[in-house]
Amino acid sequence: MLQLIADKPRHGYEIIKAIEDLVGGAYSPSPGVVYPTLTMLEELGHVTMTEQDGKKLHALTDQGRAYLAENRAAVDALQARMAEIAAARADTPPPTVIRAIENLKLALRLKLQQGGLSDGQARTIATTLDAAAAAVEQA
Repeated sequence: MLQLIADKPRHGYEIIKAIEDLVGGAYSPSPGVVYPTLTMLEELGHVTMTEQDGKKLHALTDQGRAYLAENRAAVDALQARMAEIAAARADTPPPTVIRAIENLKLALRLKLQQGGLSDGQARTIATTLDAAAAAVEQA
């Protein structure tokens, strides 16, 4: 997190998304992990926090820069590992697409478990799925 803030001052949400991007979507830290860590980094004097548009913007302090310099080998190793994870996932669909696929499968399964579909319901579902398939092909 310190390295991400050293790259540029960031909001907590930006840190979550940056970490997710660095590992190719393999992991997304929860706000319950990120925000307490930011508080701890502030208490340690490694970052400062300012309000900007109602959001907390975190910036690195000189003490934080010194800590990063002292721990450069560990930071570099972590960044290399994150790059390896991202590279291994390069050929897999993005997590947002996987979530959408699973959401559709669940919705269809639940609808079909409710019992028989009327002809109108079946036509509506088929038309919707055909339209979605066409949109995916054109994307």
